[in-house]
Amino acid sequence: MAASSKSQRPASPLNTGYLVLYNFVSAIAWSVVLGRTLVMLSSFGHPYVYNAVGNWTKWTQTLAAMEVLHSLLGVVRAPLFTTLMQVSSRFLLVWGVVHSYPYLASSPFYSSMLIAWSVTEVIRYSYFALSLSGSLPSILTWLRYNTFFVLYPVGILSECALIFKATTPSARRNPVAMYTLYAILVVYVPGAYILYTHMMAQRQKVMRNDKANDAIASR
Repeated sequence: MAASSKSQRPASPLNTGYLVLYNFVSAIAWSVVLGRTLVMLSSFGHPYVYNAVGNWTKWTQTLAAMEVLHSLLGVVRAPLFTTLMQVSSRFLLVWGVVHSYPYLASSPFYSSMLIAWSVTEVIRYSYFALSLSGSLPSILTWLRYNTFFVLYPVGILSECALIFKATTPSARRNPVAMYTLYAILVVYVPGAYILYTHMMAQRQKVMRNDKANDAIASR
C-alpha cells in the first residue's frame, strides 16, 4: 500500500537535523529506484527491471522500518497503526512475494508498482526534507497532495495483482501460505480505504491552510 502523510514536528534541532538527513537519503534512494526502472523499461522492457533494481528496492524499502520506530518513539507525530500497516504491506511485497518468487517480477505489475512507489516516495521524502529545512516550494506541496489520486490506485492494484499471482506458487510450498495471501487481499480493501481517506483528509487540511495564508498575504 502506498505511504501516507505524516506530521513531522521535531522538538529539537537534533531531531530536525536527523529527520532532514533521513528524508534526504530516502529521497535519493527512491530516485535511484525510479531512474533504474525507467531506464530498464525504455531499453529492455519490464522482464529485466528486477535484475537492475530488485535488490536496491528491497533494501531501500527496508530502511523505511525506521519510520515505525519514529512513530513509536515520538520522533514524528504519525499514527503508529497506519505507519505499521504501510510498512508491513511493503515488506510483504518486497520480501514475502518478490524475493520468494522473483520470476513474478517479470510481470508488468512489478514495474508499475515500482513507478508508483518511487514517484510517491521521491515527492514525499523531498517534501519533508525541504519543509523541515524551511525552503519548501509550493509546487512540491501541490505534488504531495494531488498526485496520490493517481499513484495510490496504480500502486495498490499492482500490489494486489502480485499478491494474487503469488497464491499459486505459495500453495505448492504450503497451503496455509496461500490462504494467508487471500486473507491479506481481503484486508487490502479496508486498508486501502483507510490510507486513501487519510490522505484526502491531510490534503483538505493543507489546502485549507494554504488558502488561508494566501488570503492573509493578499490583505
